Amino acid sequence: MRFVESGAGQSYKVISPQPLEILMRPLVDAHLDLAWNATAHDRDLSLSLEEMNAAESGMTDVSYRGRATVTFPEMRAAGVFLCLGTLLARSGPAHLRKPNYARTDLDYTTRIGSYAAANAQLACYRFWEQQGEIRLIQTKHDFDEHLTECADESCHKVGVIISMEGADPILNPAQLEEWHQQGLRAIGPAHYGHSHYAGGTAVDGPLTQDGRELLKAMERLKMGLDVTHLCDRSMEEAFELFGGTIWASHHNSRTLVPNDRQLSDEQMQKLIHRDGVIGTACDAWMLRTGWTIGKTTPEGLTLEAIVDHIDHVCQMAGNADHAALGSDLDGGFGTEQTPEDLKSIADLQRIGELLDQRGYDSNDIEQIFSLNWLRLFRKVLPDNL
Repeated sequence: MRFVESGAGQSYKVISPQPLEILMRPLVDAHLDLAWNATAHDRDLSLSLEEMNAAESGMTDVSYRGRATVTFPEMRAAGVFLCLGTLLARSGPAHLRKPNYARTDLDYTTRIGSYAAANAQLACYRFWEQQGEIRLIQTKHDFDEHLTECADESCHKVGVIISMEGADPILNPAQLEEWHQQGLRAIGPAHYGHSHYAGGTAVDGPLTQDGRELLKAMERLKMGLDVTHLCDRSMEEAFELFGGTIWASHHNSRTLVPNDRQLSDEQMQKLIHRDGVIGTACDAWMLRTGWTIGKTTPEGLTLEAIVDHIDHVCQMAGNADHAALGSDLDGGFGTEQTPEDLKSIADLQRIGELLDQRGYDSNDIEQIFSLNWLRLFRKVLPDNL
């Protein structure tokens, strides 16, 4: 694909090559809340998607019962051979709680509550590895061996690298070593509201002193920093203080859909300058302006909107080296809040065809589907345990 400036500012047109043959492409997803779904919603991810949704028939505790898009069989059908799997539990001071959410599915009033919840989620990943559903990727050796097996089409397990969304389960910066030894390889310091380390979505504020110390410890351990959900002030400070590998696992464009959950063009440029990668999320309210959660319906919203956000990153960079996917498809919503033509994580494969139609060549699409994340993930893995 060629990126050709067509006027002042960031306006571009694309000169298209010959159409590609559309194939199933290996896919890396940089954000899935797999273990949170198991612990908070008692979901059996080993089931087929049809079976898991049928098992939730009649449940009304959350709006997305029976509307799931992610199970392990469905991930394999999607070509997802590697993902970031999160640990997610909040206990920040004066924490913003989402309306209509039970406190115990995500929020804890004590630090020990979030610590225990994250450890329960870590136990899920270990159980799934024992059952042969996944392979935990903790070292460069694990990573290289998994990629070799997948290239030979002999790998039937999904590789999982553990990330933490909101750092509250880390009781203090000194405890990071313990978490790293257990396989944690990346951290987003805040989620919604204030964590004990930073300001997140829907609030404002700088990093705390513990937040600054946490970033220093992360850099020393060569862990990845995920700036997703950081408020503008905390993100700006993180860019200045953290010199290691950095990315935004599931973050869309504020220019296309304005709200504080999205990345500004300036923030995108800083990530691009740092060789970072930006994963486009599939949550509909991040894809359509004016979406009201619980009221707006997906009619008229399609996968093309996801491609718009991917394309925006590529046009900002002038190449396809910094765009990717971080679907967040199991992050507290289901098909009531996805594009109308996205009923399963396997539907992400159609993004390759849509990119092709916009003039992206096979190398560009491979970068977006997997290679950009692989480039960064290998940097945060130690040689050995």
